[in-house]
Amino acid sequence: MAQRLVLRRLLSLTVRTLPLQGQRVLSGPLAPRAPLVPHGKAFGTSASCRSTFNVQDGSDFQDRVVNNPKPVVVDFHAQWCGPCKILGPRLEKMVAKQEGKVLMAKVDIDDHTDLAIEYEVSAVPTVLAMKNGDVVDKFVGIKDEDQLEAFLKKLIGA
Repeated sequence: MAQRLVLRRLLSLTVRTLPLQGQRVLSGPLAPRAPLVPHGKAFGTSASCRSTFNVQDGSDFQDRVVNNPKPVVVDFHAQWCGPCKILGPRLEKMVAKQEGKVLMAKVDIDDHTDLAIEYEVSAVPTVLAMKNGDVVDKFVGIKDEDQLEAFLKKLIGA
């Protein structure tokens, strides 16, 4: 009985899409109960997605951060880091508010140890402010929204 309730709850959380031509629609007790969403219209791109990106490797960092004409905030973080999980979304939100004047690169130190060593990251979260390939400011730890706003305004010169 408990397994059925769990299964129903899981199925009710899934997003159904309208069937493609020739596909059958599930019906009955196992059919998902979420409202129909037109195929391909379920997701959009927000401003934070356009201004924030994950660094893939060293050459990606060089291309998208060091050689970028715009100022870039670099968030060195780790999956296991509690403070990183608090700061990351807060910083993304503040960068998105800048409407493209500044970009944000996210660097997982476990995946990119070489970059962490190169930029002397000894604790996470560490956030660097880079302009024209040079580190112009830096902080370690959590900051509140007012402090982040001041950090970003100093970077973009506003």
